[in-house]
Amino acid sequence: MTDLAPSTPRLASHWARLPKAWLAIVAIPPGVAVLDPAQAVETVVFAASALAETAPFILFAVLAVGYLKASGAEHLLARAFQGREARMILFAALLGGLAPFCSCEVIPFIAALLAVGAPLSAVMAFWLASPLMDPAMFLITSGTLGWDFAVAKLVAAVGIGVLGGGVAMALKRSPVFADPLKARPNTGGCGCCGTPAPFSGRPAWAFWRDGARVETFRDTAKDNALFLLKWLSLAYLAEALMLAYVPADWIAGVLGGTGVGPILLGALVGAPAYLNGYAAIPMVDALLAQGMSQGAAMSFVIAGGVSCIPAAIAVWALVKPRVFAAYVGIAMVGAVLAGLVWAAVA
Repeated sequence: MTDLAPSTPRLASHWARLPKAWLAIVAIPPGVAVLDPAQAVETVVFAASALAETAPFILFAVLAVGYLKASGAEHLLARAFQGREARMILFAALLGGLAPFCSCEVIPFIAALLAVGAPLSAVMAFWLASPLMDPAMFLITSGTLGWDFAVAKLVAAVGIGVLGGGVAMALKRSPVFADPLKARPNTGGCGCCGTPAPFSGRPAWAFWRDGARVETFRDTAKDNALFLLKWLSLAYLAEALMLAYVPADWIAGVLGGTGVGPILLGALVGAPAYLNGYAAIPMVDALLAQGMSQGAAMSFVIAGGVSCIPAAIAVWALVKPRVFAAYVGIAMVGAVLAGLVWAAVA
């Protein structure tokens, strides 16, 4: 009898390399056509229309991030980790919310900072704020959920970063935060971006005069465009299906209304609910259309953004489990607080 055991690792390896998001994008329309032919065309039209409406924001975000990377403006981030600890926490939270980093790029940057003695409090502030907002996500959030929601999420990202940094500073001698690093951190990434440039030197604002920087701009713009196109296409297809098949009264009954309950539930559901912050934006848009409360929507995107797989891997790769647990706990508390504040002012 033929031994099939050796083929199992090969199959697993091939499966791991498959572009699953692209496969899902290709498979959803024919799958819907088989089960519900009338809905298939509507699903594709909805996703295509949503992408067309978001295209200007995507284009601007792609060009802006490409410019920041090609010019070397990211080097300015290192200045946030100099001086007094309280100042470092504030600037790290601000730059975490504004920097064009994806989660995989955070790993080598944070590893280098920790290796040269940057305090964990500032690193924690950057870590918590970074996955919640960046220039591209701000633009896409504002285009889908409105400028007020995008600004509120940015403020929440910075606030949670400051909260986490303050907690880590206050408890830095406690058993939770003492000796935080793993012996050999894993620097694997999420695969959405290339390796970032070293954090040294002065920005070259006229980057087009340097062939290597032009190549960086081109590669970064291409990678980010494909990354956003992939996740937003999948998300808009999922949004179309959610609007078509998930009962609005069920969403309104579970995540609608006022009070702490929907906000707390939004955070608890958001934490494991999605793999990517960009894909969550259309999902939240659909949930809001079906009755989700504003406070629950904010707690959902905050909790999910911090605990999504790429962001969580970036933290888990470098620190011990007790520090990772503190990271998740602070994120959940911050998500609930952000939801309560947004529910009060929205």
